[in-house]
Amino acid sequence: MAVDAIGSVLNAQSTETSKQNSIDQESFIKLFLSQLQFQDPLEPVDNREFLAQLAQFSNLEQVRQTTANTEGLLVMQSSSQALSLLGKTVSLVGDGTVIDTGAVIAVGFTNSGPELSVQTTSGQVLSNVRLSQITLAK
Repeated sequence: MAVDAIGSVLNAQSTETSKQNSIDQESFIKLFLSQLQFQDPLEPVDNREFLAQLAQFSNLEQVRQTTANTEGLLVMQSSSQALSLLGKTVSLVGDGTVIDTGAVIAVGFTNSGPELSVQTTSGQVLSNVRLSQITLAK
């Protein structure tokens, strides 16, 4: 789950590129088992190489767990950040310029993160506003 920060600009292209360049745990296991299955019986894998690959697998699992824990912390932080904005005046930003100003009147939570409802100075209520689309008004 991608987590927005207040006033941040998302870079979806770099996220997609990093997903394409990485290997997940299941793919690593398949590759490792294929290597064992099709190795030359007259020249099996050296013990040191085998242990090094097992260490890589262990490291991959630790990185996966760390990533999951970090993602959970980011979700909690963005939720807390969104709740702290209730009643505060914020500026809605689009293409780097302030579009409108208003007060946060509600916070909703979806699978993609918190979404704010902002009542503008003209009285209009804007829903589904992401944290990345606002800055604190001065």
